[in-house]
Amino acid sequence: MSPRPVTLAITGGIGAGKSEALAAFARHGAATLSADAVVHELIAGDGEVRAALEERFGTTDRGEIGSVVFAEPDELVWLEALLHPHVRTVTDRWLDEVDASVAVVEIPLLYEAGRDGDFDRVIVVTAPAEVRRGRSRVARDSREARLLPDADKVARADYVYENVGSLDDLDRFVASVLAELA
Repeated sequence: MSPRPVTLAITGGIGAGKSEALAAFARHGAATLSADAVVHELIAGDGEVRAALEERFGTTDRGEIGSVVFAEPDELVWLEALLHPHVRTVTDRWLDEVDASVAVVEIPLLYEAGRDGDFDRVIVVTAPAEVRRGRSRVARDSREARLLPDADKVARADYVYENVGSLDDLDRFVASVLAELA
């Protein structure tokens, strides 16, 4: 069995470019996983998560569930209590099995879920508010208000990438991080 890889977590605000940063790491040969993709798989599956959502909300449609949980904070607490342990289990299993020298996981709620200590390094992807608004169709009001502010994330991060440039700029940043870890 291969030694455990160096683990990186990517986090940042809505529309900052976390998924594009994850894709850049994949282009550079790192093993990658998206916590959002894990959630989608859990909801689409036939398991415990899907059954619990159907029982609680009468649906597994993410849009319908989102409209409930972001309007009712207690429902959001319930949803996160359901999802976070499952995402942690899937992520940990993946990290134990991945065969790569570097493994990168995109976790939007990394700090909010207390997962930053689970990784060797943390990368925060940030961008100015006006740029982020143009990138994301997600309503920010209640969703963003509950997130740790970018300035706090940046202060806690090992690496920070301000995502205002080109894909080439992002690739150079990723290459520099990987070279430092080699």
